[in-house]
Amino acid sequence: MLTYPVIDPVALQIGPLAARWYGLMYAVGFGSGWWLGRRRAARPGSGWTAMQVDDLITWLVVGVVLGGRIGYVLFYDPSYYMANPLEIFSIWRGGMSFHGGVVGVVLVSWLYGRSIGKNLLEVGDLIAPLVPPGLLAGRIGNFINGELWGRVTDVPWAMVFPTGGPLPRHPSQLYEAALEGLTLFIILWIYSSKPRQRGAVGGLFLLGYGCFRFFVEFFRQPDVQLGFVAFNFFSMGQLLCLPMIALGLYLMLRKPAAAKA
Repeated sequence: MLTYPVIDPVALQIGPLAARWYGLMYAVGFGSGWWLGRRRAARPGSGWTAMQVDDLITWLVVGVVLGGRIGYVLFYDPSYYMANPLEIFSIWRGGMSFHGGVVGVVLVSWLYGRSIGKNLLEVGDLIAPLVPPGLLAGRIGNFINGELWGRVTDVPWAMVFPTGGPLPRHPSQLYEAALEGLTLFIILWIYSSKPRQRGAVGGLFLLGYGCFRFFVEFFRQPDVQLGFVAFNFFSMGQLLCLPMIALGLYLMLRKPAAAKA
C-alpha cells in the first residue's frame, strides 16, 4: 500500500484571497488548450486564425463552467439542489460533471461556429485534441483534493484517502489522468496530424473518452447519493458514456458525403 501524499488544497493564500490547486488546474487546462489551439491554427491549410482560437477558448470557458455545473446538478444530485437552490452557485464547494461540460462545449461551439461560418464538426475537430490536457490537470486536482477516489482494493498501489474511510482504495483519479488525459491526448494529436474526414477527430475523442471513462468507472467509487444506477452494477458515469461512444463510432465510420454534380 502507498501513502497518500496529503497536500494542502490551497496553493497560495494572501490575506483572505486563496488560490486553490483545483482552480489552478482549470487555469492550466484552459491555458494548455489555448496554446495547443494556436499551434493547430498555425498549420498550413488549417482554416483557422490565432484570433479565432482566442475567441473560441473564451467561449469554451463559459461552456465548460456552466455546462459542468448544471450537468452535475441535474445528473448527480437534483433533489439536494432543488431543496437548496442557492448552493447551485457555490461551485467552489465542488461538483462539476464532465458530461455536462461536454454539452456546454457543444452548445457554445455551435454558436461560435455559426458566427464565423463554420459548422459544429469543424469546430469539434479543432478542439478535440485540446481537451485531454485539461482532463489530465483536472484529475490531478481531484487527487490533490482527495476526492472522487476509487473502490476498496488490496492492490499494492492502493491508498487510504483522508475522506474515504480507513480502507485502502484505488487512486482512480490517477487512472483517469493517465487514460483520459495523457493517453487520449497522444492518440488524438497523432491522429489529427493528417487530414481526416470532417468529424472524425471529434468522433475519436468521443469514442476514446467514452471507452476510457467507462472502463475506469469499474474502479471508481460511485457517487454516494446515487450508488449504482443500472442492474446494481453500472454507474451514472458509465450510462452517460454510452451515447458518447455511439456518436463517436458514427462520426468515425460514416461514409463521406457524396459530392454534388
